[in-house]
Order: sequence, then C-alpha cells, then structure tokens
Amino acid sequence: MATIAVLGTFDSKGAEHQFLADQIRLRGHEPLLIDVGTGGPPSIAPHCSRFDVASAAGLDLPPVLQRADRGECVSAMAAAAPVFVRQLVESGRIAGIVTLGGSSGTAIGSAAMRALPIGFPKLIVSTMASGNVAHYVGTKDITIMPSIVDVAGLNRISRAIFIRAAGAICGMVEAAATEQQSSGRPLIVASMFGNTTKCVNAAIPLLEQAGYEVLVFHANGSGGRTMESLIDSGMVAGVLDITTTELADELVGGVLTAGPDRVTAAARCGVPAIVTPGCLDMVNFGERSSVAAQFAHRNFYIHNPQVTLMRTTPDECRQLGRMLAEKVNQSTAPVTFLIPRRAISIISAAGGAFHDAEADKALFEAIRETLRPDIPVRELDCEINDAEFAAACVDALLTNIVACSHR
Repeated sequence: MATIAVLGTFDSKGAEHQFLADQIRLRGHEPLLIDVGTGGPPSIAPHCSRFDVASAAGLDLPPVLQRADRGECVSAMAAAAPVFVRQLVESGRIAGIVTLGGSSGTAIGSAAMRALPIGFPKLIVSTMASGNVAHYVGTKDITIMPSIVDVAGLNRISRAIFIRAAGAICGMVEAAATEQQSSGRPLIVASMFGNTTKCVNAAIPLLEQAGYEVLVFHANGSGGRTMESLIDSGMVAGVLDITTTELADELVGGVLTAGPDRVTAAARCGVPAIVTPGCLDMVNFGERSSVAAQFAHRNFYIHNPQVTLMRTTPDECRQLGRMLAEKVNQSTAPVTFLIPRRAISIISAAGGAFHDAEADKALFEAIRETLRPDIPVRELDCEINDAEFAAACVDALLTNIVACSHR
C-alpha cells in the first residue's frame, strides 16, 4: 500500500476530491488529503490544512486571506504548495500526487508537481487540458487528463473521469514501485544538435561499454531545460555537455534559448561533467523571412525551410566564452573543458559556411582567460565530430566520475 497525495481546493471542490480519495482507497492505497483552497472553509476534512501548507514555506496565510484578493491568494498558495509537497516526497511520505482543478487549481497543483523529481507519479485532471499546457507542465513529466465537464459536482461524466483518474494514478504509483525495484545502469545525459550528432553517436557506445545508460537531449531550448531539470533531480551520474548552443540563442535573441540557467545544474548539484563549445557558432531562427531586420547584414545558413542559422560574430563569441566559463566555474564536482580547435560544428570547419577563424579565436581565448585555473582545458587539433574528439570527451567524463566517487 502506498500513500498518494490528493491535493486540491477543498473550499470549492471538496466533494470531488473526496470521491477521488475514496476511489484510491478502493484500489488498496491510502490518500493524503491536502487542502490548498483560499476561499471559504474546506467542505471536507483534510489531513493537511491550507495553513500547514503555507507555514512550510514560511507564509503567514491569514493576512493574505483577509485582503480577499483572489489572484494574490492563488499566487501565494502556488508558491507554498511546491515547498510543502517537496518535503513530503523527500521524507518518503507520499508515492504519487493527483489533483482536480479549474484554472486556479491547475495553477496551484502544477506548480507543486513541477517541484518534484522526474519519474515521480503526477496527474492533473483539468478543465484546462484542451489548450496549450506547456506552462503547466514545464520540463516535468506531468500527466494531464481532460475533465470533459467542469470540476463542479459529481455526475455520470465526472464520476467516470475521476474513477479512471484514480486508476491512472494508482497504476503509475505501482509501476514506479516496480521500476524502482530493478537496478538500472547509472545515467549519463548528453546534449546534441544536428551539427554534433556524429560526435554524440560515437560517444554513446563507449559509455554503454563502460556500464552507463545515455539519455540524449536535443539542444532546442526545451531539450536543454529538460536536461537541466533531470540533473537537478539527482538521477544523473555524469553530464556530456557536447552542445551548449542554446547559450547563443539566449545571448543574441534566437528562438531556441533554454534560459539563463542552462549549464548550471551540474555545477550546482556537484555532478561530474565535461563541457564543450559545441555549436556556439550559430543562433537559431525560424524561416528566413522571420529573421529580424536588424540582422539583415549577417551570415546565414538555411538548415532547412523552417530553420535558419546565423553565424555568431567575434564579439558575441567573446561574450559566449566568458558566459560559458563563468557557469562552469561554479562546479564543485570534477569538470573538464574540451575544445575542438578545427571546428565546433559541421559547418564551421574550413571551407564550411560558418568557418570564421577570428570568431573561434575570440571564443577560445575568452574561455581560457575566464575559466578557474584548476579546471582542466583540453584542446584537440580536430573537429567536434571526429571520433578522436568523442573518445576524448568520454575518457574525460569517466575520469571525472571516478574522481568524484573517491571524494
């Protein structure tokens, strides 16, 4: 039997959550009712009150409720719920979480779920499920089920949906328990782009032969954010950050930025890593006609009809080198920086559309000048997609993992 958190706004949706809890109990699991309502008193008795939730985050809830601003109340609870639920997970009190909600309930419930590790069972039954749910899901594995009718009472449709939601979350919890019992290989995450595919594909079998499972993330913004999130979850043994191109989009204004926190999770969490300036020669845009007029004079490469690449300038490369090195400097675990001097992408090699020796020199010099003196820098006279470079990256990462395990 597992304990499953049933989180919701029990002032307006108490009966619905009680029904869901009863269905979970019928399937042999124990519900933990958590009230995050901010209107009137809860219509059912919670195991954890809204004041318990608020106090876990250091929030003095009564003054917020007294001001009676619904938006402020929902925002406050959306900030407190993640702290409270994360504590429950870290203490081992719950094995899954489910909520029923409209827009406010979904905002609070999804905020709580985004604070939880990938792999932890999470389910939302929501009136908002038919539209764009990216802002609810973020980079986490949150399952969203359409409520079909509003979460407003029990009827033949809502009962059918809630019964299946109970079955879904119970099944997810049971599947997670089964998966945890099997000892898998330690995980390594890798970043890849079309222009670095050959390098990563050459590295994967070498890491697999060494006993690791490799998860590859496309460096397209959402891929980088998801990879960082997985590193934060504590599931990762090492990071093969071959493709840091998302930083160029963040700096210059491309469409594939992963945000300012890219290349920070490994450093923050003490995970061994290798880092390269893969594809920092390019900024990504959509169709050629979508590129802003301010860039009209720049060097472009049409990757495909939907993707236009723009070459980074020496000044941008200098900034990118400093930016990347400053992020790596925060590392507490062993980390190695590797530089392929002949090309950082397929098209930056000699004769390629983005070959620019001056820009590459500015990038490499900024990296060397900014990195901490104790962080090793390996410069290889090859291209990023050469087998020699892939093998060097694998060798450095495995060395760093061993060094970290001996600490």
